[in-house]
Amino acid sequence: MDGDRSEVQRLYDACGAVFSPWRGGGLPTLTQIRWLQVQDILDGMKAADVGIDAGGGDGERSSSSSGGERSPRGRRFLSARAFTRITYVHIHECDDFSIGVFCFPAGATLPLHDHPQMAVLSKLLYGSMRVSSYDWVTAPCSGPRKGGLAKVVAVDELREAPCKASVLFPRSGGNIHALTAVTPCALLDVLAPPYAEDLGRPSTYFCDTPIPALPGFAVLKEARLPEDFRVVGAPYVGPELAVDMDLSDDV
Repeated sequence: MDGDRSEVQRLYDACGAVFSPWRGGGLPTLTQIRWLQVQDILDGMKAADVGIDAGGGDGERSSSSSGGERSPRGRRFLSARAFTRITYVHIHECDDFSIGVFCFPAGATLPLHDHPQMAVLSKLLYGSMRVSSYDWVTAPCSGPRKGGLAKVVAVDELREAPCKASVLFPRSGGNIHALTAVTPCALLDVLAPPYAEDLGRPSTYFCDTPIPALPGFAVLKEARLPEDFRVVGAPYVGPELAVDMDLSDDV
């Protein structure tokens, strides 16, 4: 019965139905993305659904982000208060899509980066962040883009939970973006398909230079990450996933 499935299981099942019919790891269509949106799964996701205690006082708190603790009701949670730097909670990845959560302490920034030939669905689970984003003015002829003219999509746009999920596409919606946590926050990400450098989908970071004579546009140039920048990992301790092994090469 559908009511017996966890929210993260519902999300995984929907992603499998939408993104993996041909096991091709290709770019999802607009129709597929819209179908997933109308299922109203992402919009309803909460931190507790993926095993994170956002500090809501529900009595199911964990004191550690390394492995979580069991609550009196037997559930395990990671504590949002324990994330002292940007932390990625890996939930699932296969050729066609990935699901994971970026957890931010207040003030942390994920520098300007792209998602080449990828669609990204994101849901802010708790807290607030500011988003600055760009789209390329012209699409790359082939391969990932390393620089060029980009148009502004958002400048320090404030997003606060609870809010609806957002979608960005390879050529629209703010495919190149930077995220800065105003308060401790967490962002659930679905990437379709996921990053894969050998398939022409590397993660590239950029610096931006606004063009005073052309408001709303900037020149982006590939940049190195700051030396002290690091994303750490934390285990997923949420509800167990029933994974279709035909779709998965990484469980």
